[in-house]
Parts: sequence; structure tokens; C-alpha cells
Amino acid sequence: MITPHGGTLVSRIVPASERANQRAKAASLPVFELNAREASDLLLIAIGAMSPLEGFMHRDQYESVLDHMRLPGGLPWSLPVTLSVSRAALGGRRTPFSASLRSPEGEIRGVIDVEEIYTPDKTREARLSLGTDDAKHPGVQYLQSTGEVYLGGKVWLIERSKAGPFESHERDPSETRALFADKKWERVCAFQTRNPIHRAHEYLIKCALETVDGFLIHPAMGETKSDDVPAAARMECYLALTENYFPASHVSLSVFPYAMRYAGPREAILHALLRKNYGCSHFIVGRDHAGVGNYYGTYDAQRIFSQFGADEIGITPVFFEHSFYCKRCGGMASEKTCPHGAAERVALSGTRVRELLASGTPLPEEFTRREVSAILERHYAGQRTA
Repeated sequence: MITPHGGTLVSRIVPASERANQRAKAASLPVFELNAREASDLLLIAIGAMSPLEGFMHRDQYESVLDHMRLPGGLPWSLPVTLSVSRAALGGRRTPFSASLRSPEGEIRGVIDVEEIYTPDKTREARLSLGTDDAKHPGVQYLQSTGEVYLGGKVWLIERSKAGPFESHERDPSETRALFADKKWERVCAFQTRNPIHRAHEYLIKCALETVDGFLIHPAMGETKSDDVPAAARMECYLALTENYFPASHVSLSVFPYAMRYAGPREAILHALLRKNYGCSHFIVGRDHAGVGNYYGTYDAQRIFSQFGADEIGITPVFFEHSFYCKRCGGMASEKTCPHGAAERVALSGTRVRELLASGTPLPEEFTRREVSAILERHYAGQRTA
């Protein structure tokens, strides 16, 4: 199976035998509040999804990633992973010190051993990591909402607990690796999505599946934009699709507790590296991967992979062009396979899909499976009557 990024799958979860002592220690420490993204990142670091990171980035890591898309030792890494606090919350503390980390739900989730405090240039961070400092970009809005200083240091997750509606489909990297080994999948392709899977996505997945042993549908279920389809409705769509249109012997569904950055090309690299830690050997990079609005070119997220050697990334990117249903061809196709014009093609933007659903208009069956459409129609009908 593919080696984790950096060579070792990190674990920063407190062992059960030490959990009581760590809880007692945490109760005596100063407390910093995590936002939703930071809480997701704490979990991803602890379970090894962000290997080789063992904590939130120090300044040298942060600057190296911004300038070179590499950690200080040269290992590819494309986006900062940071913990912000306000100067008021910091309260004049000096390093080193330890602090408890409290989730947005009000629970003490972990501890950070703070080794460095530094002040970022957030405009520079936005321009380098997001490619823009436009205040309308959701990633820029996020940066503007966070504290003035960053804390660097290793973290501990006090306890890895799974609860809620997705519990049965929530697998950590060690668990997906065990699953793949049990199924004897050596070549495993992953698919990233933050939206319901429509016919074009299904087509990409099935094309890729012809060349690998198994497939991991791995939707990002952390914080997304306010106008994205809510996680519960999306999960219902994923389940309907996997149960009705994919073979269970070759396809697995697992949630990815990741908060979207909407960073386009750079985020495509990060998505690939994290799936490498989950044990995947291949990763689909489609049209405008992790994009938002018109900030990135249609295939920029594919071109960025050429800046790294294949052995550096490790996981193999699988590039697809925009796909659609062609009425003349009578099936799914792409620019490479279909000679017909736009009038014959059924391809809806996310904005158009939301407009149709909001108005109560059924989605075309050529665009999405009827089971998925019914779930989305029910969700939007509930919104209209709320």
C-alpha cells in the first residue's frame, strides 16, 4: 500500500491509559477557542490525515509553504495549517506554555504545547495561498475573521470519539488502510466532493474505476459555504447513489472531516496529499477543483501538479475534462469524446441547479439520478416552507 506522506502515519491521540491524566491537566490550563476549520484541522492532524504534521504550523513552516509549496525539508505541502488567537485571548503569555483547545460546541477537545507565537501578514497569505485578496472570496473572508496572531506547536487530541449521523461512515486513515487491505485493493482512487454527486461525477468515477481495484468516495463534510447543500442532505444523496449505482465490492463511502478552503489549485494538491495518507494511490482532479466563483482557470488545478515530480507527490492524479450528457450521443461524454455542440448537451452550473431547486423545478434526469433529485427537491421544499 502507498506510504503515508513523509513516510509515517502520525497519531496525536492521547492513549486511553493516559486520558484521565490529560483531562485533568487540560482543566488546569488556559483555554483557546477553536473555530470550525481549526477544530477540523485538529482532528485531521491527530488521526494522521495531515501527516507529517504533528501540530499547527510554526512560522518557518508557514512561510515555506506560502513561498514554495513545501515544508522546510522540501516535502510538498501547499496550504498553511494554522491556529489563530486574538491578542486579548493570548493575554501576554510567552512561550513555551500549554493550552487547552475548546471546540465550537464548547467541549475541550485537545491540548497544544505552544512553542512559537507569530504575527502573519494575512494579505500576503491570501494572495499566495488563494491567489487573491478580494474580500468577496470565502477564503479571504475566513482570514479576516480570525485572530491577529498564530500559535505554532504540537497538539494532542484527548479522545477520538465518533458520534452523529455519519458515524457509521467515518473512517480514519488507519481504518481506510485496513479496509483496503481487507478487500485486497492495491490501486485505490479517491473522489473529492463538497456537492451532491450528479451524472457527470458518476461518469468520472466509473471511468476511473475501470483502471483501479477500488474506489473511495470521500466527501468533505466539514465547514463549507453557507449556500452549499447542507451535509445531512448531501450524505443522503451519497448513500442513495452508492447503494443503487455502484458495486459494493469495489466502492466504499467514507466521510472526510475537512473544512473547505476554496483555494483552487493549491487545495487540489492538499486534497491529493491527504488522500495519500488515507491509503489511496490515485486521486481524481476534475474541472475547477476546489474552485469558487471565477477566481481560478478551468484546469489550473490540474496544471499545478506539473510543478512537482511524480515521486514527490506519490499519489497519482487522474485528470478529467468537463463531462456532460449528450442527447445526440445518448449518454455521458466529454470534449474528447463528443463532436456535438452545446445545444445537444445537458450541463448545469451549481448556481443553475440551486435556482431550479429553489423554484421547485425538477432537475433533468440526464443531469442527476432521480433518487438524488428527489432528495434535493425535498430538502429545498423544506427550505421554502420553513
